[in-house]
Parts: sequence; structure tokens; C-alpha cells
Amino acid sequence: MNIPNFLTLLRIVLVPVLVIFLINKEFLKALILFTGLGLTDALDGFLARILKQQTVLGSYLDPIADKVLITTCFLALAILKVIPGWLAVVVISRDVIILLGISILSIMNVSFEIKPLFVSKVTTTLQIASVFLALTFKALPCPYIDGAWLLLPYWLTVFFTILSGYQYVIRGVRLMNSAGSDASN
Repeated sequence: MNIPNFLTLLRIVLVPVLVIFLINKEFLKALILFTGLGLTDALDGFLARILKQQTVLGSYLDPIADKVLITTCFLALAILKVIPGWLAVVVISRDVIILLGISILSIMNVSFEIKPLFVSKVTTTLQIASVFLALTFKALPCPYIDGAWLLLPYWLTVFFTILSGYQYVIRGVRLMNSAGSDASN
């Protein structure tokens, strides 16, 4: 077990603590923990590269940790009506569709490499920003600012989430079609 993998596992283990903070409406504690988890995500990747400790385990754990954190936050925040339900549905649906596609490709024995697209990195950044802004607005309310301004980052998140999901679906369909044509030759 190296330090980057330990930090990634720590992120996964601390997600239930974040949920407990949210359930108890302790939004400042949730914001602090979410921010810490985000910094830990950046730190583990940095350390893995700098210490030359990139591992196969880490390459699987890191995106799992990201998805667990993001999915859990969107689900909990939607249930608590901190963010709109439609936003959570779009974010979570995209990930479910991608996982289904990966499963189908695996069942078909299609070899593929999981590499994030640039647009998916933008999507992840916007998703994290949406959670961060929603938590900040709840934890540090300002009576002079209306929460309607949050709709802008939410709609940007939806747009890029749909765009990246579409690109992954297109990539998956091409892989399936090429595997099908290779099998018939």
C-alpha cells in the first residue's frame, strides 16, 4: 500500500461521514470535508506521479472514489432539496449509462482502454463545482444573494454531462461495431 492509494481509500471511507453531515444538515462540516476530499484527490494524483507510485490498483480506485463521492453528494443533496432533482438525475444517469456500456463491452469481450475524454474532465470539474457552490450557499448563507444564481453552474454541468455522456456512447458504439465487423471477417 503506497501513500497515493491510501489517500484514495481514505476518500472512499470518508464519504459516509460526509453523508452523515448532510443528513444532520451540518453543511459547514460537509463543505469542509468535501473540500478536503477534493484536495486529497488532487494530492494523491500528484504524489503518484512525483513519487512514481502509479499502480494498477490506483488507476481503478481513483475513478471509483470520484464516482462514489460525486454520486453520493448529488443524491444526498437532491434528497435534501439543496440541489434540483433533475440535476442529480442527469449526473447519475450518465454514470449509469457509461457503466452499462463498459459492462456490455466486457461481456462482448471487446478490448478497450478506459481513458477520460477532455470533455469529461471539464464535466467532473463542473460537477464538483456545483456541489461545492451548493454546499457553500447552504453553509454560508448571504441574505443579500438569491440562490437562483446557482442555476448557471447547474445548467453548465447538465450541458457538459450530457455532451460527455454522448461522446462516450458514440465511442462505445464504434467499439461494438468494430468488434462485430472483426468477428464476421
